[in-house]
Formats: sequence, structure tokens, C-alpha cells
Amino acid sequence: MQGLIGKKIGMMRIFDKESGEVVPVSVIQTGTNVVQQLKTPDRDGYAAAQLGFEAVNEKRVTKPRLGHMKKHGGVATRVTKEFRLEATDAELKSGERLGVELFDGVRYVDVVGVSKGRGFTGTIKRYSFQRGRETHGNTHHRERGSVGANTYPAKVFPGLRMAGQHGNRQSTAKGLTLVAIDKDAGLLLVRGAIPGPTKGIVFVKKNLHKKQTVQQG
Repeated sequence: MQGLIGKKIGMMRIFDKESGEVVPVSVIQTGTNVVQQLKTPDRDGYAAAQLGFEAVNEKRVTKPRLGHMKKHGGVATRVTKEFRLEATDAELKSGERLGVELFDGVRYVDVVGVSKGRGFTGTIKRYSFQRGRETHGNTHHRERGSVGANTYPAKVFPGLRMAGQHGNRQSTAKGLTLVAIDKDAGLLLVRGAIPGPTKGIVFVKKNLHKKQTVQQG
């Protein structure tokens, strides 16, 4: 299995036992993920597992989704996500529950989430533009400035950085260090910040580009 569904609890700091360095970490609670469906190359063209997270009352789930979950031996969950299977997942079954032990021996992970929505913002907050001066008769302090391109080509090029919707988009933090795992509480401690607000849903995946080493501690 390449990953799990979790919830961002917040941030804290821990001390490295060897160097004594303060390490800022994000706390992700995965608890238990339920396997709701297994997809096979013969039937679906690829091998994957559909996981469910955060059990809810059946009344809060649509009937088509609830029927799908019960058909495969799962329970009603608020979040559903599909993850690719690995060669070692041949014995995985529908209805099985997975926890943080999935990340034993993993050092680097990718965390996918939806960034905090900040509404409609200007270019200073959105793109860190520099503000205009306050002196010498300048009346444009926080405005972006000219966007025109003269008579030729007489248009504004697509992708020009301007004011607009800031945040509330899917974002991925890649190659973060997995500092520690708390199996009893179902927690992952990941070094650095991850996208999304507190209690936001995130998807934690094994990083496939960095060389994985055995996790210490």
C-alpha cells in the first residue's frame, strides 16, 4: 500500500535525542483506514485499494455510496480515497483495517491536502509583490500596476500574476521526513509544515523518489 488517509491535528516540536536540535513537526492522525474495495488488473486494469476514513452515521452517507461500502464489507466513512497497491499487498482483503504500521521503515513521505482558503486577495499577499512608495505624489500603494502591452500585441498574456482567489487548492508537500510513529495513538510526526487547516483531511503517501532508509526511533 502506498499511503493512508489522515487528519491534520496541528504542529508541535520535539527534541532530537542525538543532537538536541529542536524539530518542528506536523501531527497527522490516521487512526485506522478500512479497505472498502480492492481493484485488480484483470477486472479494472490496475491494482489498487479503496480506503475509507472517519466512520460516520449511515444517515450521513448517500445510498449509492452506502450500498457500495456494504457490498465490499466496509463501514460508512466520511472520506474515501484510492491508493495503488504494491507487490507485498497480495494478501490484502476487503474490510481489513490498516494503521500507521504501514509506514514502518519509511523515512520520506508526500502529504497531499487542500491549502487554507484566504479568499480574494491582492498581489502583495498572494504573490509577495512589493508595495509602492508613500512619497513624491505616488497614489498607487498596493495596486499591481500596469498590465497592458502597448498597441502590439494589444492583449494581456494568460497567466499574468494578478489579484484573485488565494488558497483553497490541492497542494502537495513532497519529500518530508517522517520523524516518528506512535502506533498506540495512530499518529505520524512529519518534519515541517503540511497543507491545510487544523482538522483538515490529508493523504500521506510514501515518497517514490528519495531513497528510503529504515526509520530510527
